[in-house]
Formats: sequence, structure tokens, C-alpha cells
Amino acid sequence: MTQIQPQRPASQAEPSSQRNGASAKRTDVLVIGAGVCGIYTLYRLRKEGFTTTVLEAGDAPGGTWYWNRYPGCRFDSESYTYGFSFSRELLQEWDWKEHFAPQPETLSYLNYVVEKFDLRRDMVFGCRVTDAIYDEGENEWVVHTDDGQVYHSTYLMTAVGMLSAPTLPLIEGRESFEGEAFHTYDWPKEKKDFTGERVGVIGSGATGVQITPMVAKQAKELYVFQRRPNWCAPLHNSPISPEEMAEIKTRYDEIFAKCSKTPGGFLHGPDRRKFNEVSKEERLAFWEELYASPGFGVWIGNFAETLTDPEVNAEYTAFIADKIRQRVHDPEVAEKLIPKDHGFGTRRVPLETGYYEAYNRPNVHLVDVTESPIEQITPKGVRTTSQEYELDSLIYATGFDAITGSFDRINIVGRDGVRLREQWQDGPLTYLGVQSHGFPNFFTLAGPQGGSVSTNFPRGIEDIVDWVSGFLVTLRDKGIKRVEPREDAVDAWQKEVRDLYQMTLFHTTQSWFTGYNSNLKGRDGIRYLIYNGGSPRYRRRLEGVANDGYVGFDLH
Repeated sequence: MTQIQPQRPASQAEPSSQRNGASAKRTDVLVIGAGVCGIYTLYRLRKEGFTTTVLEAGDAPGGTWYWNRYPGCRFDSESYTYGFSFSRELLQEWDWKEHFAPQPETLSYLNYVVEKFDLRRDMVFGCRVTDAIYDEGENEWVVHTDDGQVYHSTYLMTAVGMLSAPTLPLIEGRESFEGEAFHTYDWPKEKKDFTGERVGVIGSGATGVQITPMVAKQAKELYVFQRRPNWCAPLHNSPISPEEMAEIKTRYDEIFAKCSKTPGGFLHGPDRRKFNEVSKEERLAFWEELYASPGFGVWIGNFAETLTDPEVNAEYTAFIADKIRQRVHDPEVAEKLIPKDHGFGTRRVPLETGYYEAYNRPNVHLVDVTESPIEQITPKGVRTTSQEYELDSLIYATGFDAITGSFDRINIVGRDGVRLREQWQDGPLTYLGVQSHGFPNFFTLAGPQGGSVSTNFPRGIEDIVDWVSGFLVTLRDKGIKRVEPREDAVDAWQKEVRDLYQMTLFHTTQSWFTGYNSNLKGRDGIRYLIYNGGSPRYRRRLEGVANDGYVGFDLH
């Protein structure tokens, strides 16, 4: 039996590296994570003259694109909007092969960036951070890794990614299964083919939606165990010819300028026409155009009111539901694939390629676990209240402890022995999504309530990393040794974040946007994890804070 499990939370006991007397290493800045955020942070801080070390649990850079190797894994951002914008030379050198790049191409790109800018020499791989403890006397962070290393730094920054703490379902008997079983995040490098196998996929979120059509083409029988269907829309991916890529390279300034103006940092922005001022015939024609176009236009290129007005959302939801009925031949299966508990776009929309058509194949079976709940995993497969499904492989597409999960799995201790996971127990408490009170010189670059987690990720990452880098330069120039947010600034930011949730329909739906996770006990209430104000507003907030002398921060 092969069972690959997600990492476990770090022990709260004394760090093992402290016990074994490992030698300490000193640097200005420690960065946890060598994905998109960690790569750019290292480049930017090195450019500003800070000695910087990046610690990475994987054996190579790439972050989410290193770990997620499952078939079908790819962008939902246009490739040429996802790449870094900081180097014109890099933009001209790299040729994207598809409009929405698959995981291998993206990983190759990130490795190319690392090699081009000689970043690997300041990265340490194969080491998982277990403890990060603030030493008040020395005004430094002491960081321990699972391989016994100890690092000291003035500043600690997290680039751990928003979806990097996988969760397994709370189902009895997982350890008993005799076949291969793994979470999609921990996809084994050698697992490529399911030909002739009976395969089960538990979960129908964004990952399940991507993997199902791929496995369907190989498996003898595929059983998809679904509890809550998602609203999905076609990706419409296509190759990029050399001629088209050459043309794209002439428009990068225009492309990034457009991304900077949209709320999500994508090429797609809301249609500002009033819904009721457009005739029904025009609306339907517009929606047909959106549905046939590539990327997120179908979600965030729509009338703005579809995400704020329940009646408008209901009308658009009915349009999408009809599209599912048109694509799935069996009416009963189609109805089971149509969500009944939330409207289209109120959860992040998975973009798919042939997902609905997969259920037209005779070897693909949808198992509705609301009708026949899973009782347990058995040595032979999955047993529901109605029958047992014998399987050779079992895939857990059961998602992540989103945004805060990766922080909870590290024993992060600030002033007065306060643990971050305890301070955030009922939800994260940050100022600007950048710092938390009681944790001096600790910056959460891709953390909760910041601008990057609800946007086209690299666009948001470049914004926050540039801002934090400028902040550190200011601190250095003024001889300031310690920075943390004031409690009143944290309280004010919490109010702003909560108020912004009320402006959209996101707060009406159970999703990772609201901290919901059925695979974690106690995660059925709302947690305010993301900033819904959009990228332009967030940048203005950052600029305003900086221009006002970094108001809201205590500087010592």
C-alpha cells in the first residue's frame, strides 16, 4: 500500500535542532518558500542589498508548481499575464507555448528564472521549517528546520502560498486501503498512467475538475465521489504559435497596464454597464460571448452586479445551469452536477477542459454522496451506504486548509510567547495583510487579508514584495530596528476587510474564500481570509500608508 500524507503540524515542544546543538546561520532576511513569491522576494531583496536566504521544503524551486504534478494541472490565468514583469530581458527571452500553461511548462519557467538571476545559491532545499521563534533580547528570529539546522535573521518573511496545506477527508479507514492512495498535492513523480485501473476520485473542487477528464481517458472505470458540485466554466485553452508569441512580446507594457487596472489583476475586468439598462437579448448574446471566450471573462468580465445583486446572479446562474444541461447527455447526472446551494461566481470558479463531457463516457460514474454517504475506506475501496466500490487507486482531491493552514503547521512564536496559530484561532488578525501585532519584523507576503490571495497571483506578489522591500530600505536608512503594527491599526483593517465582504456575494457561500473546510473540525463558520477591495484599491492603501510615514506601525 502506498499512502502519501500531507505534512503534520509542527510540535509545540522544544525544537529538535535546539536539542541536537546544530550550528546557527545568520542572514538579514529569511524567506520561507521558494515558489513564485519566494523567488521574486529573493531577487528584490538581494537587489536592495539585504543578505537573504530562502528555505524550501521541496527538493527544487517552484512552490505549488513543484508539488502539484497531477494530470491536468494548469493555469487559469493567461500565461503571459502570470509571468514576472520585472525584467524586460526575461519577457523577451521566454516563449509561452500555450495560452494557459500546464504545470510542467510553468515549473520550467520558474526554474529558468532562478537560473537566469543566479538565485539558487541563496536557496536551501529539502528543509521544512518547524519553528520560528522571536528572541526579544536579541531582536531577531530564530528558525529551526526538520533537518536540524538553525537560522537567525533580523526579518522573517513567509512565502508559503495560499493553497499549500493539503487536507484529507475525515473518513474512517483511510490507512486500510491496499491500493495506491494520495492527495493531489503530493502526487508521486512516477505515477503517470491509470490504464486498466479502477480509480476513485474523492472531491469535485478545482483540482477534481481538472483531473477527472484526464483520468477518464485512461482508467477502466472512474468513480467520482461528489458531495457539493461547483459551478465550472470552459477554459478554452489553445497553443500559442511563434508568430503570436512574437506579437505578445510587443504588447507587454499594454498587457501589464491592463492587469494593473482590473480588480483581480487579470486581463478581464467587470462590465460597468447597468444590468437592467441592457436588454435581455443583448445580455444573452453577451453571456454567450463570455462563455465561448478563454479565461476568467465568464466570471469576472461580466456585469459587476452578478457578484453583488442576488437577483442578477440568479439570472446568470440559470444561464450557466442550462449550459451544463446542454453538455451532459444524462439529465439526471446533469442535475447532480448543478449546484443548488450557491450562485455562479460566489465561489472561485474552476475553469475546465472537457469536465462535463467526461460524464458522457461509459466508464465514468458520478457518485452523489449526499444520497449515499461514504461510510468508510476499506482495504478494497470505498464503501457508501448503498454499495462498496472496489478500486486500484484512490485520489484525494479534497483541497487545502486555505491561506492560514501553512502558518498553523509552523510553530511561530512572537513576543511574550504568543503563538500565531493561537492568535489566529478564530481567524487571522493582520494589518494590511502584511503583519500581525506581537510579531515584530515578521512579514506575511502571501498571507491572509492581503491583496495577492484573491488576484492573479504574480501581479499581486510583485506589488506587495516591492512595497515591503521599500519599507525595509526605509527602516535601514533611518536606523529603525523593529517594526510591528499597532493594535488599533489591526482593528481598523479587520473592519475594512469585513465590510468589503458585505459588498459582494462571497460571504453568502461556504468556500475557502470564507474559511470553510469540511475536512477540518470547527471550520464551518466564516473566517475573513481575503481582501475583496481589488488590486488598485489595495495598492492605493499601501501607498497611502507609506506616504503617511508608515502610519499604523510602531517603529523602534
